[in-house]
Amino acid sequence: MLHFSRWKTLLIWLVAFAAVVVAAPNLLSEAQRSSLPAWLRNDRVTLGLDLQGGSHIVLKAERSHIVKDRLEEAVANVRNALRGAGIRYTGLTGHGQTVTVRITDPAETQEAVDLLKPLTTAGGQSGLTLQEGGEGQLSLQISDAGIAADVVSARNRSLDVVGRRITGFEYKDFQVRPEGADRIVVQVLGSVDAERLKNILNQPAKLSFRLLDESMSGQEALNGRWPATSEVLYSLDDPPVPYLVERTAFVTGANMIDIEPAIDPQTQDTSIVYRLDVEGTQRLAEATSRNIGKHLAIVFDDQVMSSPVIDAAITGGEGRISANFSEDGVRDLAVMLRAGALPATLTSVEERSISPSFGADSIVSGLVAGLVAVVLVAALMIALYRILGVIAVVSLFFNLILIVAALSLAGATLTLPGIAGIVLIVGMAVDSNVLIYERIREEERAGPSFAQAVDRGFSRAFATIVDANVTIFIAAIILLFLGSESIRGFAVTLAAGILTTVITAFTLTRSIVAVWLKARRPRHLPKSVVAHLFEHTNVRFMGIRRYVFTASAAISLIAMAAFATVGLQLGIDFTGGSLIEVTAKQGNADIDDLRSRLDELNLGEVSVEPTGRPSNARIRIASQGGGENAEQSAATLVRGELAADYDFRRVEVVGPAISGELTMMATLGIVAALAAILIYIWFRFEWQFAVGAIIATLHDVIIMLGLFVLTGIEFNVTSIAAVLTIVGYSLNDTVVVYDRMRENLKRYRKMPLPILIDASINQTLSRTVLTAATTLLALLALYLFGGDVIRSFSFAMLFGVALGTFSSIYIAAPVLIVFRLRPEASNGEESNKTDAGVRSGTVV
Repeated sequence: MLHFSRWKTLLIWLVAFAAVVVAAPNLLSEAQRSSLPAWLRNDRVTLGLDLQGGSHIVLKAERSHIVKDRLEEAVANVRNALRGAGIRYTGLTGHGQTVTVRITDPAETQEAVDLLKPLTTAGGQSGLTLQEGGEGQLSLQISDAGIAADVVSARNRSLDVVGRRITGFEYKDFQVRPEGADRIVVQVLGSVDAERLKNILNQPAKLSFRLLDESMSGQEALNGRWPATSEVLYSLDDPPVPYLVERTAFVTGANMIDIEPAIDPQTQDTSIVYRLDVEGTQRLAEATSRNIGKHLAIVFDDQVMSSPVIDAAITGGEGRISANFSEDGVRDLAVMLRAGALPATLTSVEERSISPSFGADSIVSGLVAGLVAVVLVAALMIALYRILGVIAVVSLFFNLILIVAALSLAGATLTLPGIAGIVLIVGMAVDSNVLIYERIREEERAGPSFAQAVDRGFSRAFATIVDANVTIFIAAIILLFLGSESIRGFAVTLAAGILTTVITAFTLTRSIVAVWLKARRPRHLPKSVVAHLFEHTNVRFMGIRRYVFTASAAISLIAMAAFATVGLQLGIDFTGGSLIEVTAKQGNADIDDLRSRLDELNLGEVSVEPTGRPSNARIRIASQGGGENAEQSAATLVRGELAADYDFRRVEVVGPAISGELTMMATLGIVAALAAILIYIWFRFEWQFAVGAIIATLHDVIIMLGLFVLTGIEFNVTSIAAVLTIVGYSLNDTVVVYDRMRENLKRYRKMPLPILIDASINQTLSRTVLTAATTLLALLALYLFGGDVIRSFSFAMLFGVALGTFSSIYIAAPVLIVFRLRPEASNGEESNKTDAGVRSGTVV
């Protein structure tokens, strides 16, 4: 009989109360939380970017630019070393990752080698190797390992610069973190001007004071050859003017310690007012005193900002740089100069920007979907189990509180797919109660007292519930390593919900049922018309297995043929490109006008379709095929074209590097999830069960992919989440059936396998149907009220749950017959006897 000591009961309710206390601050405003103790007000769920708005930008340190800079540095070092020693040379060039030079006098070759060898270890660097050729030929090779180390170093040094620039932009809630060897992830929450933010993050902002090389004009240099100590740079004018500029800089942005933007109120001319440090002041004074009458070249990112004549030595260390920028532009320039120059060029390879209004709409949609799901599931459970249904609803309520408390303690980020995960848990959490209650109903029919039936029901359902939930938990863990932050949010809530569901079912639910038993002393489960529909089922499922196999095989072949010929409608996650949602500032969105205006931009394949309200439209731009910058340029053009008439609710830009990685990770994720789940089933059951699960799972995945092809629903990272979740759910249901088969295999050793399988399915049919019903109700609420962003996800999940329920009966079970889980027993007396006992629903 169920028994809970007072201490155990007290502990359970103390944990429940603690969960309420930890979760409660999430319902309070910022002002109300400030009055709470520090240990409590900081433990809350953080809303993700897709719920509160903001920008998620991935920056990549450009390897090609680092190679170019390293090559130019190596060439300059060789030139300075040989010139300093008076060694004559010719043919000093850099190409790829190799610097070559020929020593004019072969007798000086060894001296040159000794002179250049220290360059291979300069500054503690490795990766440069010196090689000798014939006739005084020398080469310095920059290794791939050396470049890789430079990339990591540049990325690490860029982190602080990026952080300082965002701070200077007056954004408060942001995060900058490294990713991989060459990337920086920037996330800024709230109302963000994403285009302006990208502009200040992408620019190296390298400022230098140099001298113009006045030995020839810039145009003459372009028409002939210019000195190796100089280079041709262009001005910021339109059209740009070429200048021949000396390579040596005597003052850089690093010497500036006080930088302010200045705007003339009368002429509106913009400039930068600066003050130099002691070293910079001394260098500028020396350089200008020696070059009075010449032109100073102020260079910003390899462009000449201005070229004033040096009338006198500049000794004060203060000055003004004219900047032909807008007011915002000169302020941004000041921010970049204060933050410092980037050690490498950073390119935006991914952008996901959400407006705060779009995030607010998503929150409302998610909350409405969750509320409707709770109401529908609660109504069904109470209709099925009366007082036990009420207990299940109370447990569900505390289960949701536990999920929020766990996410709060972990400081997790809640995303829109994360809300979808919680809504899904609403349906799946009561599955455990259904399994327990139906097991109690079965144990009650076996003959012991009702109290003993309840005790056995909880005990014998435990292994089944754990086995069934492990499969979904594995899928959730795999999802943690896939896709965007929003998908990881779904995985976190799903994994947390599975753990709290199992814990709640066997602690809180069990303790409440124990109190009910002691107080009411019932003799049987509460009567329910719906639940008794499955009491005497005797469906011959295996009798039509050949027909079902044939039909399923045909459908699977059609799905594979459609997949191979038509293919999936891949989203930008896998193809690259841009997805932009806009809302008209006045009136409704004019779809035809949008198409016409975007066609004039010559961006290739562009589609425009209405979405949500009449004022909204969704724009899809195919991959530009010109690298990362081409994707960003396309989105910038669209922003510039539509900004006057439309607000941008959502902008997603995915470059080829990210899309290729997402494709690989999605493929590996599906394979890894299938392998991990099936290894677990192989470990828990006989090998035939694992093979059956493999076939049933492949059947579900193939037909799911066929659904995407047939309906034309976009297949993106959220679709991968749907497929993996369905794989876990399908195996969840399969495990329930398999678990009963394993029991019956031990109990009825001579029963023919088809009859035993039919009996097992009929015995678990109520569980199969009712657990699917609760999950489908939650998903239906999500589909109807969860919003347009996750509608395709919830539709795929709806179809997948129904498909998984079907395959657990008609695919996973019959496979056991094909692989001869048990040789056919003779139709002897004992076989007939046990057959009759099982068919009548009696558990012997």
